[in-house]
Amino acid sequence: METSETRNPHAAAPSGVTAWRDRWWVIFDVRIGVLPLPVYIVLLLVLAAMAAGGKLDADLPTGIALVAVGGFTCAELARRIPWIRHIGATSIFAAFLPSALIYYHLMPVSVVKSVTSFTKSTNFLYLFIAAIIVGSVLSMDRQTLIKGFIKIFVPVCAGSLAAALVGTGVGALLGLGAKHTLFFVVVPIMAGGVGEGALPLSMGYAQTLGVDQGPLFAQVLSAVMLGNIAAICCAGFLNYVGTKKPAWTGNGQLTRNTDSSQADTSAVAPVAFEFDVSSVAAAGATAIALYLVGQLSHQWFGWPAPVVMLLLVVAAQLLQAVSPRVRGGARFMYSFFSTAVTYPLMFAISVAMTPWGEIVTAFHWANIVTAVVTVLTLVVTGFGVGRLMGMHPVEAAMVNATHSGLGGTGDVAILTAGNRMELMPFAQIATRIGGAITVMAALAVFAYMR
Repeated sequence: METSETRNPHAAAPSGVTAWRDRWWVIFDVRIGVLPLPVYIVLLLVLAAMAAGGKLDADLPTGIALVAVGGFTCAELARRIPWIRHIGATSIFAAFLPSALIYYHLMPVSVVKSVTSFTKSTNFLYLFIAAIIVGSVLSMDRQTLIKGFIKIFVPVCAGSLAAALVGTGVGALLGLGAKHTLFFVVVPIMAGGVGEGALPLSMGYAQTLGVDQGPLFAQVLSAVMLGNIAAICCAGFLNYVGTKKPAWTGNGQLTRNTDSSQADTSAVAPVAFEFDVSSVAAAGATAIALYLVGQLSHQWFGWPAPVVMLLLVVAAQLLQAVSPRVRGGARFMYSFFSTAVTYPLMFAISVAMTPWGEIVTAFHWANIVTAVVTVLTLVVTGFGVGRLMGMHPVEAAMVNATHSGLGGTGDVAILTAGNRMELMPFAQIATRIGGAITVMAALAVFAYMR
């Protein structure tokens, strides 16, 4: 039975208590990332006490708390810095600051061990990518999906050719040598990351030259890192350009909607559904199932698991194999992961997998200039070609930027900097398929030129 107290909670408490409670609620609604300020402070103090005592576990609750506090702290610091916060500083801080702190021995060893163990044992990078890809594709308008997947190859291919020519030319002019620039700076930037790019490239180079792979891998990896940083900055700047020139952006939509009868023009179209926890769970189960099919295809046939997963979910959306209710759950899943998991994930990857020492060794001015020019050429070409093809130029340029990213991790950082996580399916095409084509072509040409 409803009483006056349940209808009006303020009436049940003295005015002083009510005023104190309201002020406390205001404080509680202050957020560091998604963490309420009091919760953030409690987590920070508890984790600091555990770290001081050397008793930080690598279990799921502790690991989540560590990467959440670390990731959102890095992002919050970057948001306080004028100017550079507009060019992807939040992603740069979350992706590289923890690695630098480890390199200079400024992060407690217990924190490093706990985060590294948690990240590698849970492998939640692939859970994140699965949730983002499945969530964004299932939320897309089918016509937008069809047009986008057909068109995106043109700006990516055009950008790759232009970047290869311009980047190699600049490197040669700066004294790096045309062959060295092409194969050890430009190609690695567009090769699709570390596992799919730097490793097979360096292995192929080593086999062709008959030398040890280690030194070659270090050279290739340094170029990949520089290209990723440049791509993050470009994505942040493109996002800023989009706010100043609204006609140039679709705010996450890749292709322009020329059909005036379509009411919804967003890339990730709202799916009408009554919120249902079971629908979100069903969407999560769908994402995991598709990811595991991709993993099985990799084990059996050697096919890239993310590419297989991407093709399967695109086919499911085109064939309307997934019900509207589960597609609605997929949209919520996408929103949750892009909002709550992105910065903690980048912090975790930075601690566990980003070698700051390799980045430092690449900080030679000629390498930096060549990498920046290569990425800029890729992005500018994507902008121009995308615009000519009737695509939103900011989005087309941002997808091209992911072609110079650090694999799946780079896609996350670049699209986060650009505030365009909806583009993840297209980014996977540029990174995975574009990277694979780049690696195969480069190794063939390298062997021929030897």
